[in-house]
Amino acid sequence: MSNHEPEGNSRPVSSNQQGVHSQLGAILRRHFNSVYRKPVPQHSRQAFTKLLNRLHQKEQPLVLDSFCGTGHSTAALALHHPEHLVVGIDQSGHRLAKHPGGDAENYLLLQAECEDIWRLLLEEGLHTRYHYLLYPNPWPKSKHLGRRIHGHPGFAHLLKLGGELELRSNWQLYVEEFGAALHICGHYSSVGRVAERPPLTLFEDKYRRSGHALWSLKAKLGTVTNSSL
Repeated sequence: MSNHEPEGNSRPVSSNQQGVHSQLGAILRRHFNSVYRKPVPQHSRQAFTKLLNRLHQKEQPLVLDSFCGTGHSTAALALHHPEHLVVGIDQSGHRLAKHPGGDAENYLLLQAECEDIWRLLLEEGLHTRYHYLLYPNPWPKSKHLGRRIHGHPGFAHLLKLGGELELRSNWQLYVEEFGAALHICGHYSSVGRVAERPPLTLFEDKYRRSGHALWSLKAKLGTVTNSSL
């Protein structure tokens, strides 16, 4: 579910899927009615220990920047949330090594699987104040629903972390499908276009320069209402 490197001019997302996936409800019910038992690897536990140590030094509300790529967005979000600890997570050390640094001191980059960190946060009784999912790999082929954030077993942990959630994508269907998944799970969301402001990520800059429409979904993950699971 991770980001990939932006290179050259960007083409619009092409997919053999024309609407919300017909198996979305079934895959959500399967995941929410079973226990996710995949072991958390040692490198993710070590990254989480780094996060806990930072919180022990100074307790702050958490902002997650999941699938942060090079961490450009993490540094920018730290300026937007100066009283919070902003944590960027990506599985690729290659991408994180390209982080240029930032002006804020209230952020941390972790090389780990995002789904592992979500689980470990919940096990520790920690929750997020804000959670950003900025231009994740859309996995546009219909057969790859299970690789999208909302099609992965870790989606249940993401929802339990709570807070204010924002997803951005240049594929409108991905955003609409994510919103449908939230609705099935009993959460309301709103969808609109990304405002014309300085880009948060390299992808956002690239997609805008390529003429793509950029879409945003926002949701407050509070009390669950009218879940159909």
